Amino acid sequence: MGIAQIVQKVSSTAGFARTAPYVVPALDRAVHRLTRGKVLLSALLLPGVILTSTGARSGLARRTPLACMPEEGGRSWLLVGSNFGRTGHPAWTHNLLARPDAEINFRGRDIPVTAVPLAGEERAAAWRALLMFWPPYATYQARVTREIRVFRLIRR
Repeated sequence: MGIAQIVQKVSSTAGFARTAPYVVPALDRAVHRLTRGKVLLSALLLPGVILTSTGARSGLARRTPLACMPEEGGRSWLLVGSNFGRTGHPAWTHNLLARPDAEINFRGRDIPVTAVPLAGEERAAAWRALLMFWPPYATYQARVTREIRVFRLIRR
């Protein structure tokens, strides 16, 4: 079993879902800050971005490290509001629904984007691609009754 399979197996566990939302983003933010945007720890396993969205209620900038699936052509990215298979939608998804204009830092570059929530067949096609990309998303979805939100970030 390779390292990718081990990480996928571990990230599908309930224990990981309980601790990862607190540990992974904090580590990612700290390392990203210390390396001036050059290193994102979670991106060593999956491509990642730092999403800067605007708080739905506060109007303040909110920075969130997230795994992403870059799409062909480098003009869009898929983000999954899995919340590690926890019951509620992550806050960043509420922010993007309220204020879809955002910015990502991808591979050390700041890129203005617009977030489009996916629904229907467009979401279904993206979800199939995401499951091939990172199979643990299926475990996360099986753990919750809510439909996990999927966004396409399009370069502005």
